[in-house]
Amino acid sequence: MTALSDHVEAYLAIRRALGFKLEAPGRLLADFAVFTARAGIETVTIEVALAWAGLPAGASPVWINQRLGVVRQFARYLQTIDAAAEVPPTDLLPGRAHRATPYLYSEADIAALITAARDLPGPLRSATFATLIALLACTGMRGGEAMRLDRDDIDWAGRRLLVRETKFGKSRQLPLHASTLDALREYDLRRESLCPSPKTASFFVSVSGARLCHATVQPIFRRLLHEAGIEERAVGSRPRIHDMRHSFAVATLLGWYRDGQDVQARMPALSTYLGHVDPAATYWYLTAAPELLALAAARLEASFGGPA
Repeated sequence: MTALSDHVEAYLAIRRALGFKLEAPGRLLADFAVFTARAGIETVTIEVALAWAGLPAGASPVWINQRLGVVRQFARYLQTIDAAAEVPPTDLLPGRAHRATPYLYSEADIAALITAARDLPGPLRSATFATLIALLACTGMRGGEAMRLDRDDIDWAGRRLLVRETKFGKSRQLPLHASTLDALREYDLRRESLCPSPKTASFFVSVSGARLCHATVQPIFRRLLHEAGIEERAVGSRPRIHDMRHSFAVATLLGWYRDGQDVQARMPALSTYLGHVDPAATYWYLTAAPELLALAAARLEASFGGPA
């Protein structure tokens, strides 16, 4: 009988060929295969899936549900070739994850963060974080996309940058405003001066000349939030670096509504710009801000000739 680890490898290979990266699920499924092998189990059962999902002891319900969800996806595949495989039901456990309430940064918030970044010790660190935050705010890129940006990914003549192999294995090009390009050029020259021999081809570098990563960026970003006086506005609305992306999307939609543009017609363009595979992910932003909901409701009301 084929070992469960072999089935895991085949499953991951198929899904990755379809464009899914599956980095975290890949690690979790490899661990699950080891767990079942030690227990002498050769297929997925609900009992063993629950036992593994509950590790380590004392884990949060959301974490347990996420782990169980990874096994559930795999079990659905496995059941097509192994009739004995059991698929854990979706409602088996409480604690399903809910999408975090985005923290919407105002223009003043972003300006305060950039100012705080410029006050960081060390000219390279301050220039790197001030430029990184500004780029995220004006393009809506994911933080990881900006960290993976290489020097050759910026087309200075064409005024655009290339976002390679993103969350869903897709690449896209982002047109840049002249002011954004000027700011990137200024950082490019400053980085070359302060770090003439970097360890990486990355556009943004750390003080050691290495590529930025979340482990180094997140602590400094939290420090900048504190220095800028930016705090949680409501329960569940904790400011994160990813919320720069949410803020960009909401600000874009607000601008379209206020300018009287056909938002419905322009949504596919925003979806493409943000790198969303499913347009539903872009439409979610309509619920992210009360002002957006009010504008959308007012336009719908007007299309029906006003209130009844």
